[in-house]
Amino acid sequence: MLVSHQIAAQEEEMATPRQPILRPFMLFILSRLVIESFASDPPLTLDYYSSSCPTVLEIVRKEMECAVLSDPRNAALAVRLHFHDCFVQGCDGSVLLDDTVTLKGEKTASPNVNSLLGYEIIDRIKNKLESECPGVVSCADILTIAARDAVILVGGPYWDVPLGRKDSKTASFDLANENIPTANEGLASIISKFLYQGLSVTDTVALSGAHTIGMARCQNYRARIYGSLGENSHLSSLKSTCTAVEGDDKIAPFDYVTPNVFDNSYYILLLKEDGLLNSDQELYSSLLGIQTKRLVRKYAEDSLAFFQQFSDSMVKMGNITNSDSFENGEVRKNCRFINT
Repeated sequence: MLVSHQIAAQEEEMATPRQPILRPFMLFILSRLVIESFASDPPLTLDYYSSSCPTVLEIVRKEMECAVLSDPRNAALAVRLHFHDCFVQGCDGSVLLDDTVTLKGEKTASPNVNSLLGYEIIDRIKNKLESECPGVVSCADILTIAARDAVILVGGPYWDVPLGRKDSKTASFDLANENIPTANEGLASIISKFLYQGLSVTDTVALSGAHTIGMARCQNYRARIYGSLGENSHLSSLKSTCTAVEGDDKIAPFDYVTPNVFDNSYYILLLKEDGLLNSDQELYSSLLGIQTKRLVRKYAEDSLAFFQQFSDSMVKMGNITNSDSFENGEVRKNCRFINT
């Protein structure tokens, strides 16, 4: 299988660092990035587990194949978990931690509580890896590999995944509420949150394309379907199940044309003003979106350009590291709890 050869080939290559493209947007954000640029990120490599757990990629791939085969929507769940993890303390597996008497996790934060699912997929992968390679593969790395494989399994691009992350011993409920973009944010706020992570405007538009798969709850698109100007037949059709006051848990696909296929249809729908969330449509319709509008058009016209940039931006996002976890982190035995 081509994908299998590609994944196997990953262990023969070395990761190529990708330098963030910084665009000044807010003074405090720029200052933060400049300061952090002097720190050396802990190294991630493609062959990190080549000796300690050579079957890690095969195990994750097989489990993800089963998950996506049982329900194609599981692909989007895995990708979303990775996104929400990396935007809080870096890609350190903190999003997977359950609340305990001594730790407040991120699962009940506003952007996560009714949005993140699929934790049991990661649990199954972790259990298989603990049987094969006890105490070796971090939950943070599992999330990163699973997201890549999820995209491939629904028709998206392949990319090499640098590995070697450690799991955090902490989580941040507050940062989860502050850092993760929400459904009704304006473009300026969305871009600022990506810039804060060292991700460019181009990364923002490309990574938003992950909404070519997956579903959203009525609670998150209600403001969009009742607040859009003019007549939109698709958005209007959603009002039958998502009323102005009821139906919070009703769901609709971000991309109603090919909801279970990773393609560039998301951007084509934005050109038609059919974005499901206000934050989606802002990429094309905001008066501030001169650059984002150009990129939406580019990816709508050229799926290969989207695939290439999405791959590059996913590696870049996956390389957002938690320096504290590299120094004081661990490899959790159970992704839901720190080791005792």
